[in-house]
Amino acid sequence: MPVFRQKLVRFSLAGLATAAVYTLLYLGFLTLGLSQVIANGTAFLIAVIFQYLCQAAFTFERKLCDANQIIRFGVMVWFGFLTSTLITGPMAALFDLADWTAAVLVIALLPLQNFAILTLWVFASTSSKTEMTS
Repeated sequence: MPVFRQKLVRFSLAGLATAAVYTLLYLGFLTLGLSQVIANGTAFLIAVIFQYLCQAAFTFERKLCDANQIIRFGVMVWFGFLTSTLITGPMAALFDLADWTAAVLVIALLPLQNFAILTLWVFASTSSKTEMTS
């Protein structure tokens, strides 16, 4: 399997696993009686850590304890938050989008954005740019 396709498949599996971890934790925390804000924040934080571990070790086969890599990953997460905020807020208002339409746009665009940022910046290696076309 070409390197690009292998990474895309692994990225997708890690993303699905991260979504499952978040959902199970969020619903579990709510069942335990935590407030929505605490349940969401805690589940989100744990899911982001889980996502980093999966993407670093499984998808991109990089070492986990790289401070610069962790910082770049954090920047990517915040950039994703900014993108989703812009789509569901100002852009949705500007184009009179229904909430569900804005959510679908976020679901469709964020994985593409994240895959590109992870490949070309967060976990970049000297071969990352050539791997995108392999």
